[in-house]
Amino acid sequence: MRAIVYQVLAVAVVVGAGWYLVHNTLHNLSVRNITTGFGFLAREAGFAIGESSISYTPADTYQRAITVGVLNTLRVALVAIILATLLGTVMGIARLSKNWLIRKVSSVYVEVLRNIPLLLQLFFWYVIIIETMPGPRRAYTPLPGVFVSNRGIQMPTVHGEGLTWLFAGVLLALVFSVILSRWARQRQAQTGQIFALGRVVVGLLFLVPLVLWWFSGTPLSLDVPALKGFNFVGGMTLTPEFAALTFGLVIYTSAFIAEVVRSGIQSVSRGQWEAAGALGIKNRLVLRLVVLPQALRVIIPPMTSQYLNITKNSSLAVAIGYPDLVSVINTTLNQTGQAIEGILMIMAAYLTVSLSISLFMNWYNKRIALVER
Repeated sequence: MRAIVYQVLAVAVVVGAGWYLVHNTLHNLSVRNITTGFGFLAREAGFAIGESSISYTPADTYQRAITVGVLNTLRVALVAIILATLLGTVMGIARLSKNWLIRKVSSVYVEVLRNIPLLLQLFFWYVIIIETMPGPRRAYTPLPGVFVSNRGIQMPTVHGEGLTWLFAGVLLALVFSVILSRWARQRQAQTGQIFALGRVVVGLLFLVPLVLWWFSGTPLSLDVPALKGFNFVGGMTLTPEFAALTFGLVIYTSAFIAEVVRSGIQSVSRGQWEAAGALGIKNRLVLRLVVLPQALRVIIPPMTSQYLNITKNSSLAVAIGYPDLVSVINTTLNQTGQAIEGILMIMAAYLTVSLSISLFMNWYNKRIALVER
């Protein structure tokens, strides 16, 4: 009973403190004749946003503008998570390499980048990208139709009704891949033979959308950027702000992910390497098929924290002019004076994204956890 009473009292104190803060805030706002509520979201925004994943004009509402900010934040966070995972995994494996040069270079990479504040790295990449890149007339062309300049990265894009069929083909290929993955696991458990799942999945993701689009007969056109006047027209543009923010987040976070991967690999007993080597398995296959699957159980929990850090650190985008959620809401609350509502929306957005990442990673962690028989 005493434990229950203590818990009830603790909850009552928290609820009471919350009620006092809300009541006091509403009272102070009322005394100062400051309006509250989210009605301002339906009003015209009246400001431009330099980069948007969806159509947006200053005549749109504040709600539309905030949606653009949320999508911009999600886009940079998703790209940074994927690239940081790949780069961090490579660096973590390189830290355990038997090659002296590779091991030392990766160690310097990790130790240097982990100890330089992220904001300074963002400024560095932003200045490098803006100042050292040539103008549009002297843009680099690493690939046909791709131009890199101080205006950003211009690349071809696809337009037309066929995009819907391509997207449906990708979803269908993913469904086939999941079914095929389950079949491959059952086949390996029964026969011991490993199915080349990776190659087949890549083939499905490439062929199924093309076949579906071909039979649909819908039009599909390629929009290639072209230099007209002082800038490029057409195609898709990745702005310098997006590139600088992505580079900064990826390189900074990959240094931490490298240490997570290194510690996870070292947590696997050396006997696993020796046993696999005694069977004549090559080192790269031992790492991919024996060591990494066991190391994932140690890697996943701290990796989740790094993914959350990427999402939250993306709020530093306001320092280099990338229109993320924080930047858009800052402009909104400066125009409307709805500071409390703006801060609440920022908190709610980051909380929702962070909880979604945590739920997914916790689900995956349980999926790969050892099950005692």
